[in-house]
Amino acid sequence: MRISLLLSFLLLPFCAGAEDLFTVSGRIVNGRGEAVEYVQVGIPEKGIGTVSSVDGRFEIDVPAETLEFHHVSYQTAYLPVSGAAEGLVIVLSDQELPAAVAIGGDTKEKFLLRPGTRFVGASGGFDVRDGIKKGVELGSVATARKPFLVKDILFTVQDNYIPGCVVSIGIYRIEGEPEEFINVLHKPIYVNIPMSDKRQNFDIQPEESILLEPGRYFVSFALVDCDADAVRQYWETPEPERLAQGLHLYTPVYFKSSYYRSATLGKLNSIPFNIGISVKGLEYR
Repeated sequence: MRISLLLSFLLLPFCAGAEDLFTVSGRIVNGRGEAVEYVQVGIPEKGIGTVSSVDGRFEIDVPAETLEFHHVSYQTAYLPVSGAAEGLVIVLSDQELPAAVAIGGDTKEKFLLRPGTRFVGASGGFDVRDGIKKGVELGSVATARKPFLVKDILFTVQDNYIPGCVVSIGIYRIEGEPEEFINVLHKPIYVNIPMSDKRQNFDIQPEESILLEPGRYFVSFALVDCDADAVRQYWETPEPERLAQGLHLYTPVYFKSSYYRSATLGKLNSIPFNIGISVKGLEYR
């Protein structure tokens, strides 16, 4: 019998309180007028957030606060909200990339992160039958004791019944008390997950050079897109005729502490399980 441990955390409903909410919608572009895909849109302090579509379109219900727009390749943009608005055009400025730093010395191949002990019979991941929860994020924690160059990010999908599923990989440095999660990527890492009832192993090799200084890191896996029409069609199908397996992506679950957040830009919460991400690369001696 399958035990979906992580889903019991991820599907907890979010309550925004009794504040009045306003619907804000529009499109996100860069300085060249090109659509920016999968932008995190929300209010971090409120735990309210979503992810824009592949063509940069977004719609979100928010209180009268400042709306933030985050993407690893661009500077954060801000929009004060005082009422409902539609047809907005949000322009993101390019992120200034730091100069490449060369490190001399010998290196050795090493796994910075391994999953831990498998929780037999358990699985976790995403389920969109109750609504598309873009930005739900979970992963694993790694500790770099010496400078480490990331070469491969590996994970396994047990089965996937979410059509058009796209996930993003994130890497955050964990600092301070209370903990602050600081993004270290400058280029997004997106992975298309084909629908399959069979186990799929992924080995992602980032385009950019990701050099981690000694410290603690959170390596995450987030749902950023799926086929919204297929989800809608699922609900329009009479219940006896719906696919028995529903609309989910499951991964194996392992015993090792990790974090999750139930909404884009929401608070990251500690949990005692992870979904088995591994990180392999070169450690500088």
